[in-house]
Amino acid sequence: MSEQTVSAVSADQPTALDARTFFAMLAGFCASLVAIGLARFAYTPLIPPLIEAHWFTSSQAVTLGAANFAGYFAGALFGRAIAHALTNRHALRLLMAIATVAFFACAFPLSIAWFFAWRFLSGLSGGAIMVLVATTILPHVPPARRGFASGMIFVGLGFGIAASGTLIPKLLHHGLHDTWMGLGVFSLILTAIAWFGWPASNPPAVAKQDAATHSNTHGNTRLRLLYGQYAANALGLVPVMILLVDCIARGYGRGAEVGASYWVLYGVAAIFGPLVCGNAGDRIGFGMAYRFALLVQACAVALLALSANPYVIGVATVALGISTTGIVPLALGRVHELLPHDHTEQRAAWSRATSAFALCQALAGYGYSFLFSHTHNDYALIFACGACALAVAFIADIVVNRKRAAS
Repeated sequence: MSEQTVSAVSADQPTALDARTFFAMLAGFCASLVAIGLARFAYTPLIPPLIEAHWFTSSQAVTLGAANFAGYFAGALFGRAIAHALTNRHALRLLMAIATVAFFACAFPLSIAWFFAWRFLSGLSGGAIMVLVATTILPHVPPARRGFASGMIFVGLGFGIAASGTLIPKLLHHGLHDTWMGLGVFSLILTAIAWFGWPASNPPAVAKQDAATHSNTHGNTRLRLLYGQYAANALGLVPVMILLVDCIARGYGRGAEVGASYWVLYGVAAIFGPLVCGNAGDRIGFGMAYRFALLVQACAVALLALSANPYVIGVATVALGISTTGIVPLALGRVHELLPHDHTEQRAAWSRATSAFALCQALAGYGYSFLFSHTHNDYALIFACGACALAVAFIADIVVNRKRAAS
């Protein structure tokens, strides 16, 4: 199909969004905010208070943070199976409810196993929602507006990070128990808002493509490179997700409130991540934009390892905030670049990329936790490991694409 034909078809398609579609987009925004923005990122500014209140030791607190990553991997693997058993609408309702109940449960540190289980379940809800939310909503959105709808959903991640940074310091004045309860109430409100917003029907089935085409695309070198790059993103970003606030608060002795202020900066930058990175992908191509994002992330994490200067940390925090949410539309856009006409394989490739990210996120969480506890809380070493992973991904991108261009 020619470019002119595509344009003509797009022009004939409706672009207006009705109230029902807006409600579905709002539900997606709430889901990503609760199950990922809050369930994952609200834990980071809570690590110093958890340690100072003697709920857990420093190594235990980091390990419990990694429990969310393990759950995220399980959710990425089994999200579609859960939806198949319950329908997408009921699965998303259940997953948001689980994330909400987990906040209330964490208000009671009955044991490490109790806390670990609920952190795991909150991660599971986040991973499954990441797999399901876009594929549930976007098929009901006019094709010409799907980019806008996707951005609205992913912006929920940034709002969740920013909300955790602004809510946590205020709630902590009332104690850790009330902090977890407050997060639970906030999530409960968002879950109630989203409850009736999900589309009643599952996404329409997509016709399967020719088996030979499926096999060839699966073996595509650039596609495998993308999976590796997305996995490297997890290795590079996990130290920031877990230790940024704790490093500033305890490592540099600047206190939990100063650490939380950097987390707010991280969250505000994350709000604009999908918009900045999506626009860059449209202008220079998603492959080139992703390469540039890897370089920026590697430099930013390296700065955290090398400098304690508050201004340097601020610059690195902004860059990493944009990248944390921005890599999602970049990776998704890259999948569409590599598989422009195969919608079935696009969905399968996105699922594989999400699973690769989730697996390395979980492995990194436990690996960094072990390293952190056995190196006497060496923050710089953990950040340096993350920077190296991102640098390797950037170099691999250059090498693979040069070889492809030469062949």
